[in-house]
Amino acid sequence: MSDVFRFFEGTAPLLVSVPHDGRRLPADLQARMSAEGRAIPDTDWHVARLYDFVRDLGAHLLVADYSRYVVDLNRPASDESLYPGQVATGLCPERTFAGDDIYMAGGVSAEDIADRVATYWQPYHTQIRTVLDALRKQHGFAVIWDAHSIPSRVPRLFDGELPVLNVGTHGGRSCAPAIGSVVYEIASSSPYSAILNGRFQGGFITRHYGDRANHVHAVQLEIAQRAYMDEVSGIYDTEKATRLRGTLRTMLETCIEIAERG
Repeated sequence: MSDVFRFFEGTAPLLVSVPHDGRRLPADLQARMSAEGRAIPDTDWHVARLYDFVRDLGAHLLVADYSRYVVDLNRPASDESLYPGQVATGLCPERTFAGDDIYMAGGVSAEDIADRVATYWQPYHTQIRTVLDALRKQHGFAVIWDAHSIPSRVPRLFDGELPVLNVGTHGGRSCAPAIGSVVYEIASSSPYSAILNGRFQGGFITRHYGDRANHVHAVQLEIAQRAYMDEVSGIYDTEKATRLRGTLRTMLETCIEIAERG
């Protein structure tokens, strides 16, 4: 068992990845961080809990243990920008989404970045590749669902209030067209506001592992946190979450059904 992620093996041709709900910070890193940084405000709070039902569907579940402030698992190791012209949060962030300094002094050196990639980033991605290859060999196809959440309002990253369900398929390139369109149809016919390939079209995981030609389909879902928690207190709202999980279950089951039909 890895000490940088938790992996729960399933039986279905679906891998649910949760790269940003990790809370752990190495002690030497904490010693250099500001109070704002140590509070890890940009965590995808409670996403692993929200999605724990997927094990009942037979899905494989991969959950990062370390904070995105250590290394962002949904960014390329090269740290190239995924959204040119927009604020980049970075592979090893030095500022919070609000623009506060994560470190009391200095930043992250090239040596730090290389070490974090080797220690935390690479094992997570090796696990993704291993699982997807095994699923494709066993089932003839695989689906990876990259699960995220974010506060409804982050002025530094986007204007106004974010729709609740933000479906990303890299502009239709990361999965079969029918998967993206039907998942969005389910989202838009649910009680929640929804958009397809809006501000969040899918990060590195969606873009890198989505491979339609080889029957690997990748979808990212960015959820506005108001749908399942209190954004002020940070408390998980079981009643809200239960309603949302019904919609998520339908979306995931439909992904598998469409992918299986080829």
